[in-house]
Amino acid sequence: MKIRFAAVTAATLFLAALTMAADGTWTGYISDSNCGVKGANNNARECTIKCVKGGAKYVFVNDLDKKVYVVDAQDKVAEHAGHHVTVKGTVDGGTLKLESIEMAPPDSK
Repeated sequence: MKIRFAAVTAATLFLAALTMAADGTWTGYISDSNCGVKGANNNARECTIKCVKGGAKYVFVNDLDKKVYVVDAQDKVAEHAGHHVTVKGTVDGGTLKLESIEMAPPDSK
C-alpha cells in the first residue's frame, strides 16, 4: 500500500511539473503559422508578412529544437517578421507569452 501511494504521489508531482509554464530566453526566428519551420530563415521576411496579411499568425521557431510557438503579442513581433531574434517570456503549452524581443547577435546561430 505504501509503495502504491508513493508511486501515485510521484506521478502526480511529475505531471504537475510538466504542466507548469517555462520561463526563459530563447533564440530563433519569427515565422508564420502557415510555413512554421520552413519559414525560419533570413530570406522569409516578405513571405511571412504576406501570409500574416492572409490570416496566418506570427510564430516563434526555436533554434535548438525547431519547436514552433504561437506568439501571444502579435503586434510586438510584426516588425521582426522573418528576423533572427532573442525572446524572453513564458512558454505555456504551445504559446509564447512574450515579455521582450530583440534582434539576435550575428554570432548566435
